[in-house]
Amino acid sequence: MDHARSSDPLVQAQLDRLTALGPGADVLGLDRITRLLARLGDPQLALPPVFHVAGTNGKGSTCAFLRTALEASGYRVHVYTSPHLVRFNERIRVAGTLIDDAVLGPLLAEVLDKGGDIGASFFEVTTAAAFLAFARNPADACVIEVGLGGRLDATNVVRPLVTGIAGLGIDHQAFLGNTLLDIAGEKAGIAKAGVPLVTQRHGAAITERIAAIAEAAGAPQFRCNRDWRLRVGTRSANLLYRDEAIRMVLPAPTLPGPHQARNLGLAIAMLRRQSALAVPIAALTAAARDTRWPARMQRLAAGPLLARLPAGSAIWVDGAHNRSAAQSLAQTLAIVAEGEPVDAILGVLANKDAAGILEALAPQLASVWTVPVPGHAHFAPADLAGRASALGIDATATADVPAAIDSLGDRRRRVVILGSLYLAGEVLAANDELPI
Repeated sequence: MDHARSSDPLVQAQLDRLTALGPGADVLGLDRITRLLARLGDPQLALPPVFHVAGTNGKGSTCAFLRTALEASGYRVHVYTSPHLVRFNERIRVAGTLIDDAVLGPLLAEVLDKGGDIGASFFEVTTAAAFLAFARNPADACVIEVGLGGRLDATNVVRPLVTGIAGLGIDHQAFLGNTLLDIAGEKAGIAKAGVPLVTQRHGAAITERIAAIAEAAGAPQFRCNRDWRLRVGTRSANLLYRDEAIRMVLPAPTLPGPHQARNLGLAIAMLRRQSALAVPIAALTAAARDTRWPARMQRLAAGPLLARLPAGSAIWVDGAHNRSAAQSLAQTLAIVAEGEPVDAILGVLANKDAAGILEALAPQLASVWTVPVPGHAHFAPADLAGRASALGIDATATADVPAAIDSLGDRRRRVVILGSLYLAGEVLAANDELPI
């Protein structure tokens, strides 16, 4: 369960109902979602052209780049992503706008009325609601982020125009397996006959695993560094993209971090492997320049949390919650902090690799202040602090994020808050920055 809450009584009533009817945990498989959608008239078959994106890290950013490029081309775009940060509505964007509570409440009620006895999970019900909303509202394209894995994810009932696989890392082992090869195999399960599958650069063994699954599915594969290429210009921060038909120069992404160039490249390659929607180079430039994606190295604006630090301080919030994401974050911190010491405020869910996160970040951190993740099973702050101390990091357990900020002292600080998207949502809400 994602412990979703809503300020709207009608929406909250349906979320409470979903909690009571659902299995209370993530479950994978296509049987429940298929039966649920059938009772709703199979809305997944009435979607506009679908861009379907899987991956351990970077899939949400890739979806954000896709959305910006498509909207800059003049198209209306439905978007389904997860999890939400502050409001459940963030998951479902209908023709460019977050779904309204007045629509969401009755929609969830309809799904539960028709399929509450199936025992569908939280994610399966919300996926069905999203598809129903998308089928009933005209749009030109649909961007759908895989929830967990790919092969058995509830979103894998769509008939996509093109599919993509972003960065891969070790996460959700209980569902996807304990090795990168296992995880790659599950992610590659979104491959469909005749549908282009676009991939970032991966190691040889992973590339072979994905290729074998794509070939078995009858999906033509388009690989980074074979069928398309992206590199940072040697004399500028521009990006150079090329494939068999085009070479172009684009600005580096506004989203911070070297890894975002890879996600932008994946989005561009996906757009160029389909012909249903024309996307001009100007729209790709807009994707690089204008895309925003909350809680991905987001620098907090003036607000109640930032006001607790001395003038000139900066706070970034990031959802990094596994080793590979923390490695990308460490590279980004080395750039944005401009050599100044970085203090981290860290909260980690109990089923995540806390040691891997800390090991990846240790060289970049002056101190770690550990906190709980409200409403979720998490590493005890004292436990996290002990793990950080064992790595030679100055670490202190604190009660919550405001307490950690107040403990930093009275000099200008560079702070990153990380470890969980749920924690990131709490931070954005506390700083009065609701995702829109």
